[in-house]
Amino acid sequence: MLREVTATRYVEPLHSGGSVPGVVEADDLGTYVVKFTGSAQGHKALVAEVIVGELARALGLRFPELVLVRFDPAIAAGEPHQEVRELHGASAGVNLGMDHLPGAVDLTPEVAGSFDVDPLEAGRIVWLDALTVNVDRTVHSSNLMVWPTLGTVPPRLWLIDHGAALVFHHRWDTTTPGKRYDFRHHALGRYGPDVRAADAELAPRVTEELLRGIVAEVPDAWLAEDAGFATPGDVRAAYVDYLLQRLRLSAGWLPTDFPSRAELADEEAARAARTRQGRPDWLKHVPDLHGRPGVETDGAVHLG
Repeated sequence: MLREVTATRYVEPLHSGGSVPGVVEADDLGTYVVKFTGSAQGHKALVAEVIVGELARALGLRFPELVLVRFDPAIAAGEPHQEVRELHGASAGVNLGMDHLPGAVDLTPEVAGSFDVDPLEAGRIVWLDALTVNVDRTVHSSNLMVWPTLGTVPPRLWLIDHGAALVFHHRWDTTTPGKRYDFRHHALGRYGPDVRAADAELAPRVTEELLRGIVAEVPDAWLAEDAGFATPGDVRAAYVDYLLQRLRLSAGWLPTDFPSRAELADEEAARAARTRQGRPDWLKHVPDLHGRPGVETDGAVHLG
């Protein structure tokens, strides 16, 4: 089961994601990025974080430790923004925390241009995203961190932010396990991901026993709001059954049609040109920082 810690000091909010997670220190002397239960994304985003993140770890992918963080809004009483204080007030109790990676940087298109990723490692990450229907790991929003960036240890890719995965749990009765999704613009498509090799390696390791152990880590309270099921146990069984069915149908959804680096560069140039259309002449030579997510980063891990 996930460890439980208590937040002892509120450090700062992270405005880089729509859910406005916060950095806290805890009674185990760790520092965590906390995604709050009171955010507009709801409990299902937290469920996806746990299931996909713990599955990634079980398959040997680098993913920061998740913990349950008991949070008292009183420790963040000095937060100046009213909307953030309201979020804290709605999140008293148990929330989800991810181990903070100090100094980590986002894998932006600029960073990706000078950072090499092994095709098999890229394939493993793409395969996980395809299995769990994670639609939020694109070239413009990679949800991948490069860490460490200093010292003698070579930098490595770390996965974060899976709140947008498991999209089927938003409409259980209308999605089919074998549905194919568009992963053509996956953040790692430029590295020639060997998805077939990843499927051969990882699929046999995703067993019913493994999935049952992972979904057992999700708190009952985060499953109780799913009105389509009678009990949290029924919801857990639905996740296991769906993922096992999807696993058996991988031949139909395995993504392989990734654009080349040259095609990506052409698409990026075309996108930039479209963005500049209609700008006043004096703006046409100003760098398009706002249209390119990830150009600037605060170096902090975030949950989205």
